[in-house]
Amino acid sequence: MTAAPHIPVLLDEVVEALDPKPGSVIIDATFGAGGYTRALLDAGATVHGFDRDPDAIAAARKWEETAGDNPRLVLHPRRFSEMLDAMHEAGVAAVDGVVMDIGVSSMQLDQAGRGFAFSSDGPLDMRMSQEGESAADFLNTAAEETIADVLFQYGEERQSRRVARAIVAARPLETTGQLANVVRKALGYRPGAPKDPATRSFQAIRIHVNGELDELEAALSASEALLKDGGHLAVVSFHSLEDRIVKRFLRDASNSGAAPSRHMPDVGPSHQPVFRKPAKAVRAGKAELDRNPRARSAVLRSAIRTAAPARPEAERISA
Repeated sequence: MTAAPHIPVLLDEVVEALDPKPGSVIIDATFGAGGYTRALLDAGATVHGFDRDPDAIAAARKWEETAGDNPRLVLHPRRFSEMLDAMHEAGVAAVDGVVMDIGVSSMQLDQAGRGFAFSSDGPLDMRMSQEGESAADFLNTAAEETIADVLFQYGEERQSRRVARAIVAARPLETTGQLANVVRKALGYRPGAPKDPATRSFQAIRIHVNGELDELEAALSASEALLKDGGHLAVVSFHSLEDRIVKRFLRDASNSGAAPSRHMPDVGPSHQPVFRKPAKAVRAGKAELDRNPRARSAVLRSAIRTAAPARPEAERISA
């Protein structure tokens, strides 16, 4: 096995949350470079790895070749929102664990040709699957109001209308460098500022192009339907939009939301809790941050499945 080209975030904490044992069946919903999968295989688990990025799957195939024929690693070159259908097609009705590492991977960020980052100039792409509408397609054809809405909703960019207006005026845009310069100029960027203002716009456009938040919501529901009684769910997110979705899902699924107002009738939960009360959120410690600064915004949330039947919306996710 070749060494992974990135450092998996919160690896020890994720493995602890998943509690893998010999014979466990676990889904690595965001395979990437296989950092989590490697540790899970070492613990004796069988892993079903999902990734819609053909580069990640191609690298994993080479990993299989160097590792020999390992029946405990099953690769699925598809979106993790499709995991329920994929597992049923594979003849697996239930699993012991699901792990997700949400967002763009280090491998994707570090390849200028993928167009995810502005640290080095590259084509304005941002597609995880390398198929469909690219960032350039969206920015060069969408209405100014649509672009502004995307920047505000997914990047929490307070000056989204100003940035969208500048983008439309600068069309056509072809490279990450061009887009970054347009955003910086629109927002009055000063070199040496602690955070590049283009960061929020790049995040927003990437999330839109890949439908990331919709994918996350679908994958969480699929996990609810797939996990057996006592199964473990572990999700690592990197910004507030993702973390809010995960936190809300676990709160609702475990019936552990805030108590109702004394002025409102307490009608009680509409379903049995399908997860136990979630574990406390975990962040990287100083030692990990020293060796991997990209872990600074990572948040791990985890919970354990109960024996209650999945809610109807989870069962319908593959329909």
